[in-house]
Amino acid sequence: MTGSDPSKDMIDYDPHHWWRHLLKLRGGILQEIVGRLGVFTIWTVAVTWFHLNVHKVDVPATGHTLAGTVLSLLLVFRTNSSYDRFWEGRKLWGGIVNETRNLLRAAALNIRSPDLLRRLAAWTAVYPYAVTRVLRRGGGLGPAAAVLPPAEIERVMASRNAGLAVALRMSAVVAEARQLGFISDIVQMEIDRNVHLLIDYQGGCERIVKTPLPFAYMLHLRRTLIVFILGLPFALVESFGWATVPVILLIAHTFLGIEEIGVEIEEPFGTEDNDLPLEGISESIANTLDELVPWRNQLIASPALSYAGAPTGKEPSSEA
Repeated sequence: MTGSDPSKDMIDYDPHHWWRHLLKLRGGILQEIVGRLGVFTIWTVAVTWFHLNVHKVDVPATGHTLAGTVLSLLLVFRTNSSYDRFWEGRKLWGGIVNETRNLLRAAALNIRSPDLLRRLAAWTAVYPYAVTRVLRRGGGLGPAAAVLPPAEIERVMASRNAGLAVALRMSAVVAEARQLGFISDIVQMEIDRNVHLLIDYQGGCERIVKTPLPFAYMLHLRRTLIVFILGLPFALVESFGWATVPVILLIAHTFLGIEEIGVEIEEPFGTEDNDLPLEGISESIANTLDELVPWRNQLIASPALSYAGAPTGKEPSSEA
């Protein structure tokens, strides 16, 4: 991930080293839940003091035991659902990595024009950055944007869907190679099929971004979690006394932490520590493509949309 901001990279760690990471704050959930832990700690202190000094307020623990079991199942479902979205996002980006390689590999073997190949390689290197821009609703187009025609880069940046705008230019280069007689109709279709798959993968990523977990489930889980933790001191205070405070703190940290982990990985395309390293993946794609077809050595003056009937306005947006 050379050249990217280390603070925005996904945390790389060795799971075999147990103690090395225990005291690290970056990537953990303590910073996110410390405020909630403080509220529950103050509440527990108040309940314990009232029970020991004013009036006994303890209740049987049976109800909380049963509720804790149900709450645990809800939290497991929440975390599993979020991880499914995270892993689906990573698989989709794995598909983007593979298809960019397949596209340029096939083009390099069939298109006998260095100019067209460099143009296609540069636009293909821009594509993952354009997808990142769509998913994060902002951002640049990577190093390849510096060698492409500024007017076209401005149009891509102004388009409602930068990924689709770049994919259109990739297909336009392949179409130009066909018009100039470098490839046949069949080869054009086969190469363009990789562009088609790239758009499919982008659509899958957009589906994840635009479809959060149902609001009702999130709201009910959090309400249940709050009621459970607020009521737990009443079930423990008689047996634990002042030790109820650290016990509640530990239980609250566990339950709130599990819920927060689900929140962290639910939308995997952001810029938080546990999100996917889209900049690093995009940079890796650009470097690999440069090895197949060098595109960094000089500016590319020829526009991609140079064919007859090329649109002059903004490209249409895509909805997943």
